[in-house]
Amino acid sequence: MRDLLIYFIMILAVAGIFMSLILLLKNQPPERQRISVINFVVLLLVYATVMGAFGIIYICLELLGFPVLIEGERLHYNTFFHLVEDVLYFSAVTMLTVGYGDITPQGIGRWVAMLQALIGYILPAAFVVTTVIYQKKPDRL
Repeated sequence: MRDLLIYFIMILAVAGIFMSLILLLKNQPPERQRISVINFVVLLLVYATVMGAFGIIYICLELLGFPVLIEGERLHYNTFFHLVEDVLYFSAVTMLTVGYGDITPQGIGRWVAMLQALIGYILPAAFVVTTVIYQKKPDRL
């Protein structure tokens, strides 16, 4: 029953990632404005949601017995809070940079980290594209 709950939480995290990406792509700037504060807030919320959702995926995989992250020889965590702190740190570093190398993924964690890094590189491009695409073209003579 515990494993089923963990799988359900992972599915919710993946759904949150997709819904955040859809929100970013559907968000349109106000007419005749290139950039708005709302667009930046949406982008920040999407980043936070995706980082948190991937953190949840890493935690769920660890709780299911799949070691996905190592720090040195293995991931050292004494409490659940320390595990949450480590996976959120790793998630943020993977999403926003290429990573520092202090905590590294292993096994299925490598695939999850690659997907997260890819999404981290795509988000700014999606933000720019949605800002430019929805611009009304100026009238020509």
